[in-house]
Order: sequence, then C-alpha cells, then structure tokens
Amino acid sequence: MTTTIKTKTKRATKAMLWASVLLLSLGACEQYLDVEPQDKVAEEQMYRNVYDADAAVIGIYGKFMGLAKKYVILNEMRADLMTTTSNSDPYLKELSEQNISAGNPYVNPKDFYLVIQNCNDALKNFDIMVAEKKFTQSQYEQRYADVACIRTWIYLQLGIQYGTVPYITEPLANIDDVKNINKFPRLSFNQLLDELVKFTEGLKYKKIYESGSSLLVTVDGYNTEKFFINKECLLGDLQLWKGNFLQAAMHYKNVMETGTPRNDVDMYRVKFAEVVTNNDLAVGYLRFYEQDATTLVDNNTQGWRSIFGRDRDVLWNTEWIWSLPFDSDFAPKNPFIEIFSKTGGKYLAKPSKRAIDLWKSNTQSNGFPYDARGQKFTYKEIGGDPVIMKYIYKYEAAANTFKTDGDWFLYRAAKLHLRYAEAANRDNQHKIADALLNFGIRDAYTPAGYNTTTGNATDIMQTKKAFPYDFDARMGDFPSFRAIWHRGGGIRGRARLQRAAVVGDSLTSIENNIIDEAALELAYEGNRWEDLVRISLRRNDPSFLADKVYEKLSKEGNANADEVRSKLMNVNNWYLPFIW
Repeated sequence: MTTTIKTKTKRATKAMLWASVLLLSLGACEQYLDVEPQDKVAEEQMYRNVYDADAAVIGIYGKFMGLAKKYVILNEMRADLMTTTSNSDPYLKELSEQNISAGNPYVNPKDFYLVIQNCNDALKNFDIMVAEKKFTQSQYEQRYADVACIRTWIYLQLGIQYGTVPYITEPLANIDDVKNINKFPRLSFNQLLDELVKFTEGLKYKKIYESGSSLLVTVDGYNTEKFFINKECLLGDLQLWKGNFLQAAMHYKNVMETGTPRNDVDMYRVKFAEVVTNNDLAVGYLRFYEQDATTLVDNNTQGWRSIFGRDRDVLWNTEWIWSLPFDSDFAPKNPFIEIFSKTGGKYLAKPSKRAIDLWKSNTQSNGFPYDARGQKFTYKEIGGDPVIMKYIYKYEAAANTFKTDGDWFLYRAAKLHLRYAEAANRDNQHKIADALLNFGIRDAYTPAGYNTTTGNATDIMQTKKAFPYDFDARMGDFPSFRAIWHRGGGIRGRARLQRAAVVGDSLTSIENNIIDEAALELAYEGNRWEDLVRISLRRNDPSFLADKVYEKLSKEGNANADEVRSKLMNVNNWYLPFIW
C-alpha cells in the first residue's frame, strides 16, 4: 500500500488525498457517491466496519463540495461587494437586485437537503454500527461528530438564506417530503439556532480526528486534516449568532491556540511580515524599496496573494483551517473558473464599485492611497475589466484550460481573528478586539515610550486576563524572551495599513471597523451576506444591511436602488423563498 500511495502523491495532494483515502477504506467510497433515486444507498453493501464508515464520510464531503457555487453566489451576489457583468444571466441579476423569481435555480433548497439526507442516513447507520460493535466508541464519536457538524453547517446556511426552514434529522424515504409542511413544520431562524446550538454543543467529540485515525493521511508532509470541518469554529459561529459572546470567544480561542502545546508561534496567529525574505502571507515590498509601488511582492509563493495561490505547504497550513480543493482529475468540477475567469470561463461576476471604493478608501503605512489586498490581489484589471482572482490564481498559472485546479475557501486564520474580535468586543473586551484588528497584542500592550532594545519586557505585552482573553505577546532581550503570541501582527498590520480609528462609542465603532475589515480581507469567500445579516439582526437595524446594498446598486446607476433599499428595510424580505 505504501508504494501505491507514493505513486499517487502529486495527484492526491491536489485532490484531498481522495486516492489515498479510498485505498485505506478498501475502495468502498464509490457505493456512497452513487445515490439511488430516493437518495438512499444500498445498506446491505455498506456500514460493515470502520473503513466503510470512512467511505461514508468521504462520500458526504464529495456531495458537500457540490454546494460551493451556491454558497459563494448567495452570500456574495446578494450583498454589496459582488455584482453582475454583461455576461451574467437574469438569475444572477435577480440575486443582485433582491428580486427573485420562482424559477431561479440558485435559490432551490433541494441541493442542501440532498446532502442533509446523506448525513442523516450516515448518522443513523453509525448508531447501528456502534451498537453492533462494528467499530469502537471513539471511532464512532469522531465520525458521528464530523458528519453531524457538516449537517449543522448546512442548516446554519439554510437559516441565513431562507429564514424559516424544516429541521429534519432522520433519513427520509422520499426526499421530496421536505416540502410537505404538514409532515415537517418549519422553524424560525431563531428557533433553528436554538436547536443547532443545543445539538452541536452536546456532541461528545469537538476536535479534529485523532492522530492515527484512518481518515488522517499524510503524504510528503501534506495532511488531510484541513479537509474536515473545524467543530470549534462552527460552535463559535453558532454562539456568535445567538449572542452568547463569551462562549463564542472560548470556542474561537481554542482554535487560535492550536499551536500552543507544540510552541508553534505561527499557527493561526496572523504573523507579521518577514521584511527580509518576504516568505510570509503579508502585503510586502522588496526590502529598502518600500516606497516603490512596483516592488510589491505579487506571486503565488510569497506574500498576501499566496494565501490563495500557493501549494499546501507549511506556511499555507498556518493560515488555512478548512479548505476543500478541486482537481481536474476528480469530481466534482471546479465551479469558480466559469464564474470568475475571462480566459477560460464565462466571467459572470465581478467586484462592485462599492467594493473597489472601499479598498481605495484605505491608506498603507508607506502612504500609498489604497489597500493592496483589493486592486492588486483580490481582483485585477484584465482587458479593462475588474476580475476576481482569489479563486483562479492556480488556474491562470497553469495556462491550460484543462487544468482546473482550485479551492473552496471555507475558514482561515484571518476570519477566525475577526470573528473572535467581534465576540470579544461585544463582551466588553474592546482593547483586545481592537488589537487583533489592527497591529496585534504586542503593539497594543506595549507602553508608550518603551525602548524595545533596552527595556525589560517581563511584565508588559500581555493582557493578564483569564481565558479566553489571555494573550502573552512578550518579546524582549533583557532578559531574552519570546512568548507564544509575539509574532502576531494583527489583520491590518499584516495588510500594511494604517490604524482603523475608533470614533465615538467604542463598541459600535470597533464593530463597524471589524465588519469593514472583513469586507477588505475576506471578500468573495462567502461571508459577506451573513455578516450583514448578523450585525443588522443584533442591532435591530435593517438599515445596516439595506444601506450597503443600496450603495452598491446606486453606484452602478441601477434605477431600482431606492426600491431595493425600501424592500430591505423589512427583515422578512432578506430571506429567499423556500421553493422546492
């Protein structure tokens, strides 16, 4: 088996190591991917042992990847940062203008429930397997929690997009029963959140698969760990939506401290720039030429752009928490080339003028009057048109229309820090939130006038708070000391931007800054609509969302901008029609 794995290394390392996992699960996965007409697999041919359970998990992730296109389009086109092109079909324009017809294929919830059906079937059979001692209690708890959290993640998205949905936790004989409101009454979004929090917090296992699990495969240092949903991130998001800010911060901090036991000072800590080598994930320029805009580090192996273009190496591993790769040799097909590329796709979506203006409204520390994450990295001008690049750097670098490698970006360190900061800020930890947003803990907790070359750092550069607000970023030479958070440079620090000012009320101002920063840092990664909805609901202020969508349409000269704003001032109009 070792020889076989080695011969598949390059292909496997681009496609979730599916080939390796299939070998380990004795080729059973194909049964799970071939779904019968009523979305139920032949049970007598499966669920015999732990390898069959692994195959079920992998099969579910294969189905889950089919949701990537809808996830990105619904969360971005409906919000303020993405807009249509002259190539866009009417259905995309409906989403952008909040005027959705019954036949719009992007809004049919069936695709979500097909994956939920597979999850429910697997969870039921896992229960049977453990009762019949077909695998151990530990093997059961890990796989059950993984599939359960995928289901929870999908239901959270359904709540965000549709508002009121049926919550079904058992496999159905006929998937079309989902639309029968008499069989399955629909829960409000808030009721759904209550169910999701209760169920997901009740899971016995909340970590990634244990070391040695048959689902964790390493080939040449490349591990399948980042393919699987991070349960603590999911729980943090659920608690953030519910307004349980301390609990949210606790879950996020658990992930932020992933590298602490092994003294990994870079893991999920948004490291500051390496000014000598540019071997980092920061916005950077060649050393000693920082005032020359042409020396911007702009390639797939160095700097901020490489977050999206580099291979899954050690540095990639410090940023990405959950990412699913598409490969030209494996199904499902990468959907993002069609959406974004002008060279090999249909160029169906582009940055809005509002997004472009937002990036241009920021100033770098060297005085350049724009955020390089925007016009230099997230999008580029190609043939006079702004093209979203995050998803197509690998495709464009291959220069081969048949090489369609790419990624579905789901969770990374910057998002984790912004979500933690949002929770901390609401829990009255404004200084910590502001520090992570700007230049990091060490900067915020260093006294004014401190001499970094001669001063004693023993008692500064740390929050001196209890978990989850305990940060130690000490770095000093008298005595020599490097604490675990000393390399954290903050979101805006890594982007080489000037500080985001706090104006007026700290809570509201910092929260506004966090959501603005999420737009600048995470644009088109599938977060924007849910960010706008969450803050608007929390503040009971529909205008927070409505004004931003209005501004997008208004800057495009859309005659319906005022009408759309009026429509979005009614919360009920945020949600898609649940049309099967």
